[in-house]
Amino acid sequence: MVSKIIVVIALLIIIGCLGSGMVYLLKDDVNSERLVKALTWRIALSIALFAFLFIAYFLGWIHPHGIT
Repeated sequence: MVSKIIVVIALLIIIGCLGSGMVYLLKDDVNSERLVKALTWRIALSIALFAFLFIAYFLGWIHPHGIT
């Protein structure tokens, strides 16, 4: 249950970083430092989430299920 909450929170933060990057893209000038930082955070959080899912699977915290 805790792993599901972590995944949902991480996805919401990733979407927030993506949204702020879009706002910075539309409002700031061409060489926006804030845009680069927002998208860098998004990439870093996405990699961290993938690593968490990978580790959680091998530790047995999450289990795949088939859709029937």
